[in-house]
Amino acid sequence: MYSNGKNVAHSGQGRFVGNFIATIVFLAIFCGAIFALSFWSLDNAWIPGITCFVLFVAAFAVPMHILGISDRNPTKTALER
Repeated sequence: MYSNGKNVAHSGQGRFVGNFIATIVFLAIFCGAIFALSFWSLDNAWIPGITCFVLFVAAFAVPMHILGISDRNPTKTALER
C-alpha cells in the first residue's frame, strides 16, 4: 500500500514479540478458565462456573475489543488509505 508516494508497511509488521506475549497471556487465561471447570461438582457449581465465565470473557473480549484498536474506528482507517 502506498501513501503520499511512500510504501507503508503492514500494520502488524515488526510487532512479533508483543503479539506473541499477548497470545501467551490470553492463552493462559483461557486455560485457567478450562481448569476452573475441574472444580465443578453438584454441591459446588457457582464459584467454578462464574470463575470460568469471567476468565473466558477476559480471554476473548479483551483481545477483541481492547487490543484490536485498529478495528475500533473504521472511518479513520478508511481515510488513511
